[in-house]
Amino acid sequence: MKIQQAIKTAHSDWRFTQKEEVDTPLVLIFGDRNMLEDENIYEEVRQMYPNGNLVFGSTSGEILSTNVYENSITLTAIEFEKTSFEVVNKNVSDYASIQEMGESITEEFDKERLQHVFVVSDGSFVNGSGLIKGLENAEDFQASITGGLCGDGARFEKTLASHNENPKQGEVIAVGFYGSDLEVSYANYGGWTPFGPERVITKSEGNVLYEIDGKPALDLYKKYLGDKAKQLPQAALLYPLTVQDKPGSEPLVRTILTIDEEKNSMVLAGDAPVNSKVQLMMSTVDDIAQGAAKAACMAMKQRKKEPELALLVSCVGRKLVMDQRTEEEIEEVAEVIGPDATIAGFYSYGEMSPFTDSNQCQLHNQTMTLTLLSE
Repeated sequence: MKIQQAIKTAHSDWRFTQKEEVDTPLVLIFGDRNMLEDENIYEEVRQMYPNGNLVFGSTSGEILSTNVYENSITLTAIEFEKTSFEVVNKNVSDYASIQEMGESITEEFDKERLQHVFVVSDGSFVNGSGLIKGLENAEDFQASITGGLCGDGARFEKTLASHNENPKQGEVIAVGFYGSDLEVSYANYGGWTPFGPERVITKSEGNVLYEIDGKPALDLYKKYLGDKAKQLPQAALLYPLTVQDKPGSEPLVRTILTIDEEKNSMVLAGDAPVNSKVQLMMSTVDDIAQGAAKAACMAMKQRKKEPELALLVSCVGRKLVMDQRTEEEIEEVAEVIGPDATIAGFYSYGEMSPFTDSNQCQLHNQTMTLTLLSE
């Protein structure tokens, strides 16, 4: 595996931080939404990689090595020596449902040979839980899935993604990897602690939450937030919900993407089924950093080879809590996975990964999610 990395900021042109020569690479371009709206950005990267598969995604912060950037565009170009890949992209506007779109993506892969799928998805229009259900619903699908929902800083205005064209809204890009020489491991962990009373979701539709304990969910949230309610939906990132849909099941964390004052409802990044038990959560800087280290340990646990590439997808809510200390969670990961792994990734509106002891993907919020690859 050969890897080349570079970064461009609002005030400087491309600067290469890793200059290994690559041929016909997979190029992952993660960047600030405003910078990705530049109509020349696709042609600019295409000139650098005439034979590359260019995958763009907007972020809430860019990860390159152990650094976290804002108002920048980062790229990681990967040439696989023993592994082949295929990129499929669809737009949510072309399908009646997100699950239908997910199924249509998976059907384009050779499912018998498919080892792993890495997803870069729109983060505004896409219900991540529904997308995963669609992807895994295709007949004979056995591969593992990781990835994330694109971000837009803490603005929550719009997100962009694309494959081999200028970034746009509504896109979902799936990179499928083939070959038995590819070793992929993954893990996710949060570091958030539930607090307050345990409540029950009494009205919801997919990822739209209407009522908790028979009362408007938004009213309840505002009551807990107090003066911070004026800063919704951004303020909700500091107090996500833990959702347990069945007794004994692994709880999932859900954050709020948008609010609807008229309907007194909240749109979450993933499903929140009726009768699920919910609690508010909170965290500290140290808890989040330790959570990232735990995720890295879990991802490394049963690996046969040292990772060559680490794709990190962490939640914007973690970044808001960490503030000036955000890079600490990346440094914790780097210390665990070792010095030979190239690190790339982004801060997201939702993370996709199975739990460590499962192959079934879940949508997470407020986690550090790792995908470790080697040949």
